Amino acid sequence: MARVHLYVAAACAVVLALAAPSLAGDPDMLQDICVADKTIPIKINGFPCKANVTADDFFFDGLRNPGNTNNPNGAMVTAANVDTFAVVNTLGVSLARIDYAPGGLNPPHTHPRATEIIFVLEGVLEVGFITTADVLFSKIITKGDVFVSPRGLVHFQQNRGHGPATVIAGFNSQLQGTQQVAMTLFGATPPVSSDILAKGFRIDNRLVDAIKARF
Repeated sequence: MARVHLYVAAACAVVLALAAPSLAGDPDMLQDICVADKTIPIKINGFPCKANVTADDFFFDGLRNPGNTNNPNGAMVTAANVDTFAVVNTLGVSLARIDYAPGGLNPPHTHPRATEIIFVLEGVLEVGFITTADVLFSKIITKGDVFVSPRGLVHFQQNRGHGPATVIAGFNSQLQGTQQVAMTLFGATPPVSSDILAKGFRIDNRLVDAIKARF
């Protein structure tokens, strides 16, 4: 009987090990292609498939031009995910172009559904992520370098050069989701109670309200 239990436990371990990779990204698709049909309002963990598909559905030129970095962060993310590039529906991949003015910051944020890998096209960036043990892994990277931020962990990029910087970011999700830490906490709708944020950040309510007003 003990041996049977051992075999059952071993079989369960194998099943879990084989299943683990599938949990790291979007579910596997059940057809060759499923170009998202945005005209249908029903969504079941994704978008319904478009009926008539052409070669143009597989083409996207939205990353050709720099994004407008004239904003408070001095950075702009241009996405090629299912919201803008319908063909990646069910494919478990997406891209983004991120442009940074000198000093520009892609502020601390997380992607709950994807690991992010960036490739530097130009510029000098300080990049990093923070583990759940509050350990920072940070690096200065330049043209041709690659850096990975694991799924769900807070990470950031800032332009440390004197000129513009640009990266291409890849994700193992058709729609990685993005939560900017500051915006999520101080710009939520309805707002998070000021006393909760004051206690959490160990600051007073007036400072919390002043920060909220900026979002």
